[in-house]
Parts: sequence; structure tokens; C-alpha cells
Amino acid sequence: MSAIQIYDTTLRDGTQGEGVAFSVEDKIKITRRLDRMGFHYVEGGWPGSNPKDLEFFRQIRNERFRQAKVAAFGSTRKAGRPADQDANLLAILESGVCTATIFGKSWDFHVYRALGTTLEENLAMVADSVAFLKSRGLEVLFDAEHFFDGYRANPQYAMAVLRAAQDAGADMVVLCDTNGGTLPTELKEIVTYVREALEVPLGIHAHNDGGLAAANSILAVEAGCIQVQGTINGYGERCGNVDLCTVIPNLVFKKRLACIPEENLVYLTDLSRYVSELANKSPESRQPFVGTSAFAHKGGIHVNALLKDRQTYEHIPPESVGNKRRVLVSELSGLSNLVYKYRELNLGPERDSAEYRRILNELKDLEHQGFQFEGAEGSFELLMRKAYNGYQKPFRLETMRILTELRDEGHVYSEAIIKLRVNDEIVHTAAEGNGPVNALDAALRKALEEFYPVIRNMRLHDYKVRVLNEKEGTGAVVRVLIETGDGRKSWGTVGVSSNIIEASWQALADSFAYGILKLKENGAPDAQAP
Repeated sequence: MSAIQIYDTTLRDGTQGEGVAFSVEDKIKITRRLDRMGFHYVEGGWPGSNPKDLEFFRQIRNERFRQAKVAAFGSTRKAGRPADQDANLLAILESGVCTATIFGKSWDFHVYRALGTTLEENLAMVADSVAFLKSRGLEVLFDAEHFFDGYRANPQYAMAVLRAAQDAGADMVVLCDTNGGTLPTELKEIVTYVREALEVPLGIHAHNDGGLAAANSILAVEAGCIQVQGTINGYGERCGNVDLCTVIPNLVFKKRLACIPEENLVYLTDLSRYVSELANKSPESRQPFVGTSAFAHKGGIHVNALLKDRQTYEHIPPESVGNKRRVLVSELSGLSNLVYKYRELNLGPERDSAEYRRILNELKDLEHQGFQFEGAEGSFELLMRKAYNGYQKPFRLETMRILTELRDEGHVYSEAIIKLRVNDEIVHTAAEGNGPVNALDAALRKALEEFYPVIRNMRLHDYKVRVLNEKEGTGAVVRVLIETGDGRKSWGTVGVSSNIIEASWQALADSFAYGILKLKENGAPDAQAP
């Protein structure tokens, strides 16, 4: 079997997903990253559809890539219009690319209902468009839109569309499961038939409406497709396109196929999160291979086996895709979870089981009270260090006062007044905010920056409140989860109380203490108190 080409359409098909948008500069940055990873094609957009894509293609001409071919997307000519006068096809030529991907209808229902033309004219539109672009020296990929639906409805016509593209000189025909409703067994059977009936190379373009895009893409490769089209993180319209972060590791590690260089896959998790950041989307924790939960272990029996051999509960080493193993601690934990975390944190010589049991019981009691350490590994590590290493926080609260006023026009004003002890020195300060937690955050920064200047890099990323016993009404216990980051990594902390301010303070204080601890461990020059 030939090497499998990876064709990325994050910048075009991916942006059709709800809430996904990239600037021109974002698109150029992503193209560079995909090229460094070893992607074969990057579809930059549809130059005939909007000014942003036109500007992207204008700027990308100045870039030099190691491997990736930048492709421009478009449709076949319009009905009744010569190809050399079609604005979309001319825009592809003017974009300056060497590769064009054009789509055409392969479902007779769409020809009648969407295009409002005849089956014969649609075949001519496909053939004329491919031939026109080929005559101008371009590599041409033909995306047969709705192919599998079209094949089920009228297999003779769907195949005639593919042959029209092939006979006009298309370099590849891509079979599109545009509505994402084809079952894997049916898809493989159809691809197998098409592979035997045509001479032109085949690609697969799967959508995920049935949750089957990854399976369909892999089976299409088994049946003879040599190109997989998809997006990073599965971004795309409706339920999205096939997630290349899932397909690529399966092709490389499970199928042992030549694809993206195996040594480059250690950057796959970074790539996934990089694209998420530029798309302003939160990474999906349960995403296969690259999600934070992909190699997270919680059950005590699982962790016990994992300590003996990682293959007991991991299908590949997490490091092979740039991810990492995480062992979670909760009410489901056994001693093995605690032992693993103790070793991971490098807290010193091994302890006997009685000591581990003592802290495990304490953790389970805290979880019974409402604490949750799965999303608060910062608070968990501080607790472990306090239990086993005599750790003390770099500051201690003496007093705290919160003032909140509702002023004219509904504006809320909050002020936090805090007194801290830092290195036996009392610091008394106040700060304002648009709410009590924001004011507390500002006051804590103001008090500590003189001692730990590096906390200026720390930012609160997320703040969540959950009511744990709703029936108690305003007297209910709440859990506050805070996520903080310093531009390089992020960490979670937790607080629990019937008073939301107290719970917020617990989580906020832990977030600063943990950040200072990590900066000290990493040897940051301004992490130490003077």
C-alpha cells in the first residue's frame, strides 16, 4: 500500500464549526505548524468566497514549506457558464496555488434540488472544471460531495460523476461522507468497489454526525484510499469532521502505515492544544490520544496494575503522542493511587502502608465533605507535601474583610481588605474589583508581589462554583474550583465551605501557593522571597 497522505482542512472546513474562527495570521501560524509536523496538504480556504481567504493566499505566497502543499478550495463551474469564465475557478488560479480541490455533486437528489439542473449538465460541470484547472498546470483533487448517499440512491450516476472527474484528468477523487451517516461496514464495501472500478487514486473525507468518522476513515484506508482529509480536533460543521489527532496515531501505531513521521507525533498533543488556543476553544479532556483524560487513571485496581506494568491499562505510551500519564485521587482511590502520586511528586523515601493509609483516609474524608481533587491537583499536591514533608504555605491569612456596594445604575463595587503574614512580616493591604473574588485576587497580588514578583505572570483562567446540597438553599455547602496559569502550564485548586467567600479564598490561596512552589522548584530567580 502507498504511503497515506494527510490532508488538513482545519482552516476551511474546520471554521464552519460553531464558534470556530481564525484570523489571517492564525491561519498562517497553523499552516507553519502543520508543515513542521509533516502534513502533506493544508487547505487554506476558499479564495472566491471571502476577503480573509484572499488575503491568506496573498500572504502565504511568501512562505516556504518543507513538505506541505497549500491547496485552494472551490466548486465546479456554475450551470450554463463556461469554466474559463467562472469566478470561483478564476479565483483559484489567481490565488497562486499549485493544488486545487474542487467539489461537485455526486448525488442525483442534490443535482435536482440544490443545483436545479440536469444530470447531464452536472457531469459536464465536473469534467469542464477539472479539465480547465488541469490545463492551467494545477494538481486537481475532486471532492465527490455526498458520494455515499448518492451511491445508495443511484450508484450508476454516482460512479458516472467519479469517472467524469477521472477522465478529465483529476489527480485524485475524494469520496465524501458529507452528512456523516454511513456505517463503517457499508462504507468499506462501497470504497472497495470504487477502488476496483477506477484507476485514479482515492481519498476519504468523513464527517462525524454518526460518531463514526474515525472508524470510517481507517476502514476507507484499508479498502484502498491513500489520502485522509480531516481537521485538527475534529472541528467542523454540525458534529465536526474526522479528528486527525485520532486518525493519525491509529494509522501510524496500530496500522503501522507510512504517514506522518512517527518521531513527529510526540508534538501531536501540543499541536492539538495550539489550534484550540488559536480557535479560542477549551480543549476536550476526553479527546482520544491528546486529551488530558486520555491517560488518566482513577480506580485503585487499575493503578495497582499500572504500577506493575503500564500496558495493563494503556494501549500506547502517552509520551509517544506528547501526552502524559495522570493518576487521580478520589474516594475511589486505593493505596496504589497514593503510592504512585508519592513517587511522582518525589516526596522522599518510601513510607509504610500505615502512613499511606492515614493520608488516604483523610483524603476520602475531605471528598465526603465536598472536596474534589480530580480537577484540583494543585491543592492535592500541597496537601501531600504538608502531610509528608512538613510543607507550610509561603503566607498566612491573619484577617480578611470584604465590602460590597450596589451603586447608581446597578454598578456593583467590591473591596477586599486583607492582612497577611509573610516571612514573619505583616502585610496589610486593600484592593478593588468588580466582585468579591476579583477584589480578593487583586488584594492578594498586591500583598505578595513585593515578595514574589514572578506571580505577576499568574492569571486566573477559570472560576467555577457548584452547590453540593441544593436542598439547604442559601445555607448550602459550595465547592469552588479555580484554574490558574502562568503562560506555560495551568493548575487547579479547590475550596469547600457553606460560605462562598471562604471557599473562594481557600482555592485562591492554594492557587498562589502552588504557583510559588512550582516556580521555586524550577529555579525561577524571582520566585524566592528577598
